[in-house]
Amino acid sequence: SFRMEDLPAEVQPVIMSLLPLKEAVRTSIVSRSWRTLWRFHCNLCFDGPNDPDSDTDDEFAGQDSTKMKRAKFIETVNSVIQQHSGIGVNKFSIRCGLPKEDSHHLDRWISFATSLKAKIIHFDLIIIDWPLEEVHHFPLEALDAQGGSFVQSLFLAAVSIPHSGIRGLTILRRLVLESVQIFGDFPGLLAKCSALEDLEIIDCSGVTNLSIPHKLDKLRHLLIDSSTTDIEVVELHAADLAHFEYKGRVIPIVLHGCSKLEKATIMFVDTKALAHTFTAVPSILPVRILHVQAIISKYAQLQKLPTIPEGMFMNLRHMTLIVEMQMTIMKFFN
Repeated sequence: SFRMEDLPAEVQPVIMSLLPLKEAVRTSIVSRSWRTLWRFHCNLCFDGPNDPDSDTDDEFAGQDSTKMKRAKFIETVNSVIQQHSGIGVNKFSIRCGLPKEDSHHLDRWISFATSLKAKIIHFDLIIIDWPLEEVHHFPLEALDAQGGSFVQSLFLAAVSIPHSGIRGLTILRRLVLESVQIFGDFPGLLAKCSALEDLEIIDCSGVTNLSIPHKLDKLRHLLIDSSTTDIEVVELHAADLAHFEYKGRVIPIVLHGCSKLEKATIMFVDTKALAHTFTAVPSILPVRILHVQAIISKYAQLQKLPTIPEGMFMNLRHMTLIVEMQMTIMKFFN
């Protein structure tokens, strides 16, 4: 009969890593010889409590329950990183809501992830009860302070990123920032991420003129959701950009030299946005797939669409137009 012990020693932790971390730890109690296998798990992902309990009539009981869950979560994470072998960590993920007084635990977890050079780092620090201006500062400089760049995918939510001292995240391929406070020269920071292929900026503050530098010549996907932020201009130079997405107010959008653009999704939150899509964002017109969503105040405004010159949509294979209220959907094929 098959036994895990019959496999080579280097293969056993690999098999255990195919399980979620929680299940791998549970499996370790099955056999004495398995007890240490989970300590080589390559994906350390932790989901903790987020918001206070809402399914109880006693508000204070709910708060106490949440505090107990949070304390248990912190204890679990600290126990795992203390017992882990420190070898072969691929992903380190924390998703939780922590009050300001527990921020020292975050410093420890960040230090652990960076010291082991995790390729994927995910910190979603859900805001629960303190002002946004007091969010935790994520030390980006730690990502290239361990003898060179190592992180390939970085997701940050509800933190701030002062980035003084960053030499360059030269192998970073995916960057997602959600509800992040950005300080300093953000385009300068992006210019140091020369391998970036996927960039998503969602409801971030601190940037008004979002300029994507020439050096991001490998960027394939760009998503900007500025519905609740103050971005006033978007300008980028990305020769390999294939998919562009924007959601927010009507602002100038200039895409320089994006000759490989295949798909564009535009969602303007403005009653005068429909015509603006076709007249003020000419760079999106050569795309093959175009999705446009806009708000109009009256159905009659549909009649005010700008005249589209013949041949403007020569490459278009699919177009979706969604107008709020009427929810009119039109598809065009040439």
